[in-house]
Amino acid sequence: MKQIVIGLGLCLLGFGLAQPFTVKDSRGQTVTVRSIERIVSLNGVTTEILFALGVGDRVVGRDTSSYYPASVNKLPTVGYQFQLNVEGILSLRPTLVLGREDVRPPTVFDQLTAAGVTVVRVPDKPSLEGAKEKIRTIAAAVGRVERGEELVRRLERDLLVLRSKQRQATTRKQLKGIFLYLRGTNVTYVCGQGSNPVGMMELAGIANAAKGIQNCQQMTAEAVIAAQPDVIVVFTAGLESIGGLEGLRKLPGVMQTPAGQNGRVVAIDDLYLGGFGPRAGRAALDLFVGAYERSGLYIAGAQE
Repeated sequence: MKQIVIGLGLCLLGFGLAQPFTVKDSRGQTVTVRSIERIVSLNGVTTEILFALGVGDRVVGRDTSSYYPASVNKLPTVGYQFQLNVEGILSLRPTLVLGREDVRPPTVFDQLTAAGVTVVRVPDKPSLEGAKEKIRTIAAAVGRVERGEELVRRLERDLLVLRSKQRQATTRKQLKGIFLYLRGTNVTYVCGQGSNPVGMMELAGIANAAKGIQNCQQMTAEAVIAAQPDVIVVFTAGLESIGGLEGLRKLPGVMQTPAGQNGRVVAIDDLYLGGFGPRAGRAALDLFVGAYERSGLYIAGAQE
């Protein structure tokens, strides 16, 4: 009987029921997580990390930027992370909600806390160290610290492959790149310092050509021409939304750049390129291959 009781206790621990857990959020404040039985994720890469940590079965809701892995698409949505509805989140009876500090409306987290829901604000820095911090914060929040360290080690191994590729590159000249956020011809932005895609470009060894631009600003012909990029980086869905490479070449200023004239474009899935999560090393490697080892249009696949 004693062995049965011990075995049951270990089983419960294995399923993450030995709460509470404590974690420091993006503001440096300590949060106590008393239950992970019903998790709602308000960010795509947060959802990806939760599933990679092995607690995907506890996720009962997601925002619309959460579409990886494919199994998350069966879950109910609570709106986009910058257009959230508190009532919709509460209707899922969450015990834990995780999301970026900059959710909209900004009162969402306060309202959830007032309703008795535990909230963890997840850091979102566009860098390798930011990716590690993000993984570790979420892992601590759900009691999967050891599994989180495994994900960090895997990320570091992926980066070793990237560094090896960079050392062996036949082209020694550092390429300049510009990232364009596109959603049809009426929604066009140039993104610069502080944006996740540009952070990924720099990790891949591509210099940011959009000097002087912070985050994302309305795209103008002058800004594109001044940048004179060797390569243009876009989200795959964004490129499709403007009619592919030919549509891109019709945007103001593009054909007055080396990248536009040579058709040198790298298109990568939104979450894969901009998430800075467990797949960041592989995404940077894909970006490096597209920029340095291919010519013309290169469409990188989001790897499993």
